[in-house]
Amino acid sequence: MRDMASPRVNPAVRLLPSMTDVAFLMPAAFLFLRMEGATTMLGDGDTGWHVRTGEWILANGKVPHVDMFSFTKAGQPWFAWEWLWDVMFAWLHQRAGMEAVVLASILVISVTSALLFRLILRHCANVFIAILVMVPVTACSAIHYLARPHLFTLLFAVIFCWIFELASEGRTRLLFWLPALTAIWTNIHGGFFVGVIFACTYAAGELAGAMIASDAGERRAAVQRSKPYLWTALGCMAASLVNPYGYNLHRHIFEYLTDPYQFKVIMEFQSFNFHHPVTMYFEPMLAAGVAAAVWNLAQRRFVYAFLIVGWAHLALVAQRNVPIFMIAAAPPVAMALEEMLEWLPKLQLAGWIRTAAGKLQTAAVEFSLTDRIARFHVVSAAVAVLLVTLFYAPSAPAKCKAVYDPKRYPTKALAVLRGPELAQTIFTDDEWGDFLIYSLYPNTKVFVDGRSDFYGARFGEKCMDVLNVKYDWEKNLSLYHISAILLPTDTPLAGTLKESHKWRAVYDDGVAIVFRSIASEATGSDEVSDVRPDAGKVRDHKVTKSLTRDPQVTQPQLRSEPS
Repeated sequence: MRDMASPRVNPAVRLLPSMTDVAFLMPAAFLFLRMEGATTMLGDGDTGWHVRTGEWILANGKVPHVDMFSFTKAGQPWFAWEWLWDVMFAWLHQRAGMEAVVLASILVISVTSALLFRLILRHCANVFIAILVMVPVTACSAIHYLARPHLFTLLFAVIFCWIFELASEGRTRLLFWLPALTAIWTNIHGGFFVGVIFACTYAAGELAGAMIASDAGERRAAVQRSKPYLWTALGCMAASLVNPYGYNLHRHIFEYLTDPYQFKVIMEFQSFNFHHPVTMYFEPMLAAGVAAAVWNLAQRRFVYAFLIVGWAHLALVAQRNVPIFMIAAAPPVAMALEEMLEWLPKLQLAGWIRTAAGKLQTAAVEFSLTDRIARFHVVSAAVAVLLVTLFYAPSAPAKCKAVYDPKRYPTKALAVLRGPELAQTIFTDDEWGDFLIYSLYPNTKVFVDGRSDFYGARFGEKCMDVLNVKYDWEKNLSLYHISAILLPTDTPLAGTLKESHKWRAVYDDGVAIVFRSIASEATGSDEVSDVRPDAGKVRDHKVTKSLTRDPQVTQPQLRSEPS
């Protein structure tokens, strides 16, 4: 029999948007209203080589172990450590173009946002505080709004936080899912160790409680609560070995992340730049995080304090960790803010402050009663359909065109580069090397591209020396018999080549300039030159995008990136 006290819900209410819809659509709002839409999502050339790798796997039925994209290191060992993402999105690309790659990436971001919001609501019943916290989380996560595998690390991070939270409430059997999820995560993106860090943090929080417990029984109980998390961490590490490269992948990632070269030249591995426009969102969240950490320490909730402080430190050390900090800090920050708000009416403060705090709490409770009504999420679905329609429209708006920005990439120069008059040994930087793989592979191989963990620090330094016209730049080019050079028009090397009697500009559109070797014109040779057999054998397995062409992290402001 229906409870006569429960109000009858008007079916029309279920069609209205909820705050979950707001959280789901918030990333798209930032992306298309404050950023450049699809152009932002394709703000890094690495998307191209990821797609081509996936297509190679689909065509050959196996994961590559050696390079097939470059002429400088062809056939040398390579870890395609994000192969599962490559396959999934290459399949989408083959059937629905780059539009599908971008749209699917936006969907991953939106689902991550909605799941995080629902997780925050488990900690904080005040829906106004919950959605308010989502604003800086979304804005700061926007620095990594790129159609790249790392988006799945953000999604898995939220899923792991959900399961750890449920386990802390007594549902520890859910932890058995995490090793299986880690195996999938490992083959999608190298950030799988984030889940292991979460597990260790929950264990450390319980052990910290055991250390300060005065009662022996309470101490033993805390130690017992830590064990499932420790076993989960071990299980996840074991599951991460389920990949095409086994333990060698872990060795490779360790070498990559401990090489000091990347911290010097890779934008995303450098410390957070407080002059960046996203600072207006990061600073308040950082301050709120510090306050929440202190608050949780006082409440002996050590797990939340450790999560906030640990990831805040990592976010300040390397800006690529900012989105993970936001995910880890958002639930405990919202919970602490709600608890502080509940305290305000009890404190000896100005009457208007206590009154305002009370009214806010009352309004939040009343609003939540309506917001908790199950919805059909019609608005979210309608916006998704609208985006698909716009992306595939014959005259798509500029922000819905899934193409590389012609102001940043040599899209117009492709016609010249495809011509028979240019040899295949083309020198360009890593970012444009990515673009050439997407646009010209397999007919053209590249000098270098964004797989900097593959090329290594020494090779990366040589590239930088050439681009910056270091004294031995010509010697480095001659090692690989370069016959054509593709450059942005404002690079130092472009100016030098214009004055050189050994090179001639054969194309210039204001964005890209193409030079051809006078010697190759004289011989009339358009064949691919052989590379010295010992070229590049001594190398590090460690470095990513060079600072010269590594785009700035995406800004949720007017735009004038990182993995």
